[in-house]
Amino acid sequence: MAEPRILVVLLNYRTADMTLRAAEAALRAMDGLAAEMVIVDNASGDGSFEMLCEAVLQRGWADEGKVRVVASARNGGYGAGNNFGIYQNMSDKTKPDYIYCLNSDAFPDRVAIRALLDVLEFDNELGLAGSYIKGPDGEPHQTAFRFPSIAGEFEGAACTGLISRVLKNSIVPLPLPERSVRVDWLAGASIMMRRSLLDEIGFFDETFFLYYEETDLCRRASLAGYGTIYVRESEVTHIGSVSTGMKEWGRTPTYWFDSRRYYFVKNHGRVYATAATLAHIAGALIWRLRCLVSGRESRAPERFLLDLIQHSLSRSRRNKPSAPLTSSHPSIAD
Repeated sequence: MAEPRILVVLLNYRTADMTLRAAEAALRAMDGLAAEMVIVDNASGDGSFEMLCEAVLQRGWADEGKVRVVASARNGGYGAGNNFGIYQNMSDKTKPDYIYCLNSDAFPDRVAIRALLDVLEFDNELGLAGSYIKGPDGEPHQTAFRFPSIAGEFEGAACTGLISRVLKNSIVPLPLPERSVRVDWLAGASIMMRRSLLDEIGFFDETFFLYYEETDLCRRASLAGYGTIYVRESEVTHIGSVSTGMKEWGRTPTYWFDSRRYYFVKNHGRVYATAATLAHIAGALIWRLRCLVSGRESRAPERFLLDLIQHSLSRSRRNKPSAPLTSSHPSIAD
């Protein structure tokens, strides 16, 4: 029986040096597997593509047939960039059995890719598998979640013990799994998917510029009867927010609100989306009141609640999330 073939898609946006480090780690994890890598430069416009091409040649990766570098003509976001890589297929133009998407600031350990593959090969009812993600300091990252809901929006914004206990089954972030377990959806820093699943349900929805695209994909997989699993044995070190600049956000960008609203409208309808926003606002007001009474700091991004309300009341009511106008919030998630 032939070894299942894997296409590793590594998306770069103005992080060429970091991307090469991720590629080195991924190549070590690809050892012994029937795997190839395609590095997608997501229209960086800063010389990244040329730098990556030169580095791949100098390191002999191209001669080994393991790595290709391709350039997307546009920065259509995280989903569009990964889709561009998936469409490249294997070097012989045939489709792989699996797609493994890796962030440019994520570094898989030597068995990380194999562990994901083994789980998917063992259970045909699974469509997606994601890794245990930790920071450079060894602290685990939150990457396993329930699907968003009205109750989940209220609980997440309220941050109140009594509410959280009552709505415990709606809390979106799951407790950190100590073993491999099925989840609703996973963050996309390190995730493997069946190519046959993507052919059935479609690739990433490119209407999302950034955020919620993994949530949407996992939900479509679930509706088609495919599970998503968090694989504890697959460990990946993730720096996080290198391309997005999220850690330095003073104010949440418009495209986050666009993606959030589009997710709810697409999957549940406009009435549900409005109810989810109202639930979030109600929860946020409870939290603000608690902060006011206790004197504690809100921790919310600058003008977040006002921006959420303004966005929800926008006359345009556009469904398609807007791309950022500057390079300060580029395309690769997390």
